[in-house]
Amino acid sequence: MNMKKFFRTYFPFASNQIKACMAYKGSVYLFILCSLFSSLINYYLWKAVYGSAGGGVIGGLTVSEMVIYVFMTYVTRTVANVSINEEVSFDVVKGTVANNLIKPIDYRMSIIFRGFGYSLYNFIMPAVFVWIGVEIYRAKVLCLPFTGWVNLLFYVLSMILSLLIYLLFDFCFGLIAFFTTYIFGLQMIESAVLSFLTGQLIPLTFFPETVQKVFNFMPFSSMTYAPVMIYLGKFQGSELAFVLLRQVIWVILLYVTGSLIWKRVTKRLIVLGG
Repeated sequence: MNMKKFFRTYFPFASNQIKACMAYKGSVYLFILCSLFSSLINYYLWKAVYGSAGGGVIGGLTVSEMVIYVFMTYVTRTVANVSINEEVSFDVVKGTVANNLIKPIDYRMSIIFRGFGYSLYNFIMPAVFVWIGVEIYRAKVLCLPFTGWVNLLFYVLSMILSLLIYLLFDFCFGLIAFFTTYIFGLQMIESAVLSFLTGQLIPLTFFPETVQKVFNFMPFSSMTYAPVMIYLGKFQGSELAFVLLRQVIWVILLYVTGSLIWKRVTKRLIVLGG
């Protein structure tokens, strides 16, 4: 399949997801507000931590950098950390997965492009405005210079890779539904674990060096932590190249892993509805 035909086949899944988000704006806005409220809590929490420590540098980050870290984590998470395991679980529970499998399309690609659509909607609606707010706050309140176009370019590149990693990982996670049918409890566990391992709650630099090395060689650090640290300019030169290469490797590994699991689950598919 050539690229033109490929995008003509699967891009409608992304555009339809954008239309669905626009149709159910209330639900989307509620999710955005809850996430932003969580970021505000983190902001005041870290302000208190730095205040009690007398300012300075903690975990390699100044209080100003931590403020930017908190809100850029929100931007990155909103755009890149798009959950698609619910789509897979819903299709399994409702039995619609059987209908999707007999269509002349790649089911996995259709799910991933739905995730792209949701990500694009989040980018257009809240993420850009929050990023602009971060830069205004950086300039007017923190009196810090703009991060720089080079850092911004590599941040965007890293965030795209982060999105691919998260979508591929979440698809693999969603395939558990083929074995257990219902994965709501596991979804709650996944959300909590990822919030911790991706650096959303606590920057990975706050952990001991040995723990950091373990976290850095997992795919989770490439989902949120790596793009935000690139934005802050903490990765430069060869270290930046290594971080991006590691993200590319995880994209490949998760794609291959998903393919292997997908071949197995389609051989034991049990449809409950349809």
